[in-house]
Amino acid sequence: MADTARVPGELSGHTVESVLRELAPQVLTTLIRRHGDFVACEDATQEALLAASVQWPVEGLPDNPRGWLVTVAQRRLVDEIRSETARRRREEQDMAAARDLGQHDDEPAGDDSLALLFLCCHPALTPPSQIALTLRAVGGLGTAQIAAAFLVPEATMAQRITRAKQSVDTAGRVFAMPEPTELAARLAAVLHVLYLIFNEGYTASTGTDLTVPDLSDEAIRLTRMLGALRPDDTEVSGLLALMLLTDARRPARIDPDGDLVPLDEQDRALWDQDRIAEGVELITATLTRGDVGPYQLQAAIAAVHDEAPAVEATDWPQVLALYDLLEQVAPNPMTTLNRAVAVAMVRGPAAGLAVLASLESNKRIARHHRLLATRAHLRELSGDPAGAAADYRAAAERTDSAAEQRYLLKKISRLAM
Repeated sequence: MADTARVPGELSGHTVESVLRELAPQVLTTLIRRHGDFVACEDATQEALLAASVQWPVEGLPDNPRGWLVTVAQRRLVDEIRSETARRRREEQDMAAARDLGQHDDEPAGDDSLALLFLCCHPALTPPSQIALTLRAVGGLGTAQIAAAFLVPEATMAQRITRAKQSVDTAGRVFAMPEPTELAARLAAVLHVLYLIFNEGYTASTGTDLTVPDLSDEAIRLTRMLGALRPDDTEVSGLLALMLLTDARRPARIDPDGDLVPLDEQDRALWDQDRIAEGVELITATLTRGDVGPYQLQAAIAAVHDEAPAVEATDWPQVLALYDLLEQVAPNPMTTLNRAVAVAMVRGPAAGLAVLASLESNKRIARHHRLLATRAHLRELSGDPAGAAADYRAAAERTDSAAEQRYLLKKISRLAM
């Protein structure tokens, strides 16, 4: 990105967001190498990103966007020891100076993404805190997006991220790839983070767009890098296969109006056959190499869907069998939710609704829009349009995704016809 030319005039918010998401880990790693204080460096990086998000859409990209961000972030670090009055005075100077000084950032923009990822997955942190911190620092997700991924309130997640940053500093941070034994100990958290980053890109939890392709692409890139480090790890290979097989459907998930197209209505001719072929080859080879983990099982389910030439040709009994295994290996409310659909397709919608009923007492998901939307779908299949419409309406009220909300409201309209 250092060679990006200035773009005159106004830039779209999507362009700026894409550039900032790509550069955020690079800026943070530069500051950590220079200053060491993870908390202060992450805070300064966030402030620089905020300044850029306001200024760049109006003035265009600077000649060296990364250098601009590094310069502004470093000045923010210095400002921490200054008075509030001095800080306000320097802010205007920062903006002007960054335009001139950013081009002199001569430190190589090496890709330290994996090192940063493993730093955030520090053993001093609990697994949820490892994941939340990495989603913030490496994935570039906002606190609201991370909270949605964890099914917790935004304020709770903000506190968790703050404590996580402080814990990394207190425990002693080493900005380098961990030794093989320590790397293995942190791997589960790293894989979970990459999985969540990909999911947020594939179906954004907030905003007007259904997908954020940059996030999905970055998750795939990082997983490929991790696979190069650990070529014999079946779960790393399984996660990469899952991402490829899922992302292959992206071109068919949005109609010309930008609205969601569910799997059973997608034009499968639009699916990326190269990604499907790579994913199928990868998961086929991986399943024969050792213990089968949750990412491999999810990849196998995705492969069954992707290899079906039409929705009617889907091998639902095989999908259900794989979900049964997945629920034994890694029980999870979302797994149960997806399994309910497979049960309905094999044993009828009433059986699927019975599976969903088991989730209604689960506080993490009982009022989640995806549970309501799935129940609405199964009620529609069972011949209960009134119940389906009520659930679709409740789901639309609870989702923060404008694209999903539009889809749910359309379902209500169709039921009323």
